[in-house]
Amino acid sequence: MQIFEMLITRISRFLDFAAGLILAVTAALIVANILARALLNTPILGTYEMVGFFTAGAVGLALARCALENSHIAVEFIMDRFPQPVQKIVQLITGLPVVGFMIFTAYNLFLYGVRIAESGEVSATTQMAFYPFIYMVALGFLALSLVLVLKLLQLFMGGEQR
Repeated sequence: MQIFEMLITRISRFLDFAAGLILAVTAALIVANILARALLNTPILGTYEMVGFFTAGAVGLALARCALENSHIAVEFIMDRFPQPVQKIVQLITGLPVVGFMIFTAYNLFLYGVRIAESGEVSATTQMAFYPFIYMVALGFLALSLVLVLKLLQLFMGGEQR
């Protein structure tokens, strides 16, 4: 169990680091576009398009770390009033379908990325292939599903759930 937890933690941290790099590139692109527009009166073509792709990739890659650290918004004021066994049952009833949905989402995003790659579809303005960003989001959902599996295992194997 500890090896699985360590592996999932490292994967989520790596993906989060990659998301941070993508956000830094996005910020640099935005600043460069503003400077090019202001100083040279020539904007960088396709900035809006690229920022959208980069942001989607960054959000997808950051999902697992967010879930691992419980950095998301949770409404627990009702569940906290129930006894611990009831809370575990509710978490199992809700957790298993969520894991299934995340795996389903990752798989279908991957298939969609394959279809886009095979078709040769590119973005309208920059003619940039965008299937890598679809793969990034799919990878993020797969990592998120692994984090959710880890949390369910921790819950029911007596370990501390973070």
